[in-house]
Amino acid sequence: MTTLDDLPTPALVLDLGILKRNLARMAAAVARHPGVALRPHMKTAKSLDVAALAAPGHGPITVSTLAEARYFAAGGYRDQIYAVGVTPRKLDGIAALNAAGASVKVILDDPEVARAVAAHPGPLAALVEVDVGEGRGGAAPDSPLLAELAAALGGRLAGVMTHAGHSYAGRSAAEMARIAEAERAGVTQAAERLRAAGHAVGIVSLGSSPTVLHAERLDGVTEVRAGVYMFGDLLQMQLGVHAPEDIALTVLASVTGRKPERQAVLLDAGALALSKDRSTQAAPRDYQFGWVLGEDGAPRFGDALVVRTHQEHGEARGGEGLLALRPGELVRVAPNHACLTAAAFDRYHVVDGGREVVAVWDRVNGW
Repeated sequence: MTTLDDLPTPALVLDLGILKRNLARMAAAVARHPGVALRPHMKTAKSLDVAALAAPGHGPITVSTLAEARYFAAGGYRDQIYAVGVTPRKLDGIAALNAAGASVKVILDDPEVARAVAAHPGPLAALVEVDVGEGRGGAAPDSPLLAELAAALGGRLAGVMTHAGHSYAGRSAAEMARIAEAERAGVTQAAERLRAAGHAVGIVSLGSSPTVLHAERLDGVTEVRAGVYMFGDLLQMQLGVHAPEDIALTVLASVTGRKPERQAVLLDAGALALSKDRSTQAAPRDYQFGWVLGEDGAPRFGDALVVRTHQEHGEARGGEGLLALRPGELVRVAPNHACLTAAAFDRYHVVDGGREVVAVWDRVNGW
């Protein structure tokens, strides 16, 4: 039997029971809206084993890289949206996947790319990206660009999609619900405009974990996309997406030294293992570079945080009992941003509420 004590550190630990609980919560939230499908975003998990639970029966998924598209297509997940603006050079690879039996749809917001999709000899379909307030990619719902993109795509227009990434700035359930409604209204307005112009719009897709969970209505939407809800992290916790005990993903680290003169211990998990994403700085509390938990994942040390990182070193301070740890003892660190933390690892060490490693799940990295 392999336990956490047997793992080289740092190691990525995924709690199966918490993962399943998070998946069930999202499924229940989507089920409140009849006729709306859940298309889980696999950009955080990047794992066929997680996909088997999140999208059972090889259901529709969302991906963020061509490497993910290939990996999941090989694993039987044919219905995909590649939800990052595509470039013309990537079209050959996507068309090859589709010619082999996949149905990978791309997204775009540039007329030149739309024309490249329309002119490509291989099987391709695209969604027009709509900007509902994030200010990243996409055409505004009332922009003339929307119709230009649809006209350029012609019969290869599959629908419209949007992502309310600005929902991560929300700080209450009411604010999340307001952003969710603006997201819904914007993407459905775009769909209605294109239909009025004679275009077939089959897919109307939106989503982020906060907006999907807080949406009061999804009229006119055919599907929702969300991903980080599976694992949770400190930012999602502060957004009210889940409770502290619902963080399924942690980094197992060893104490390498004690620094009583500055009330700190050193860990062998630094910037590469934890990431340097301080995405909680704008939230009610700044968790620095991660919340230090006990080996069992429980908050044994109160407010202990990783307050400083070097490439392979983390420095933890605060909380009761931290300085009593001896070199070689284990802790687990809850991340600020699960997506970036997980990206440093090539596998999950799966536990189920205990110390025994019940499985090892591979993940795909790169582009």
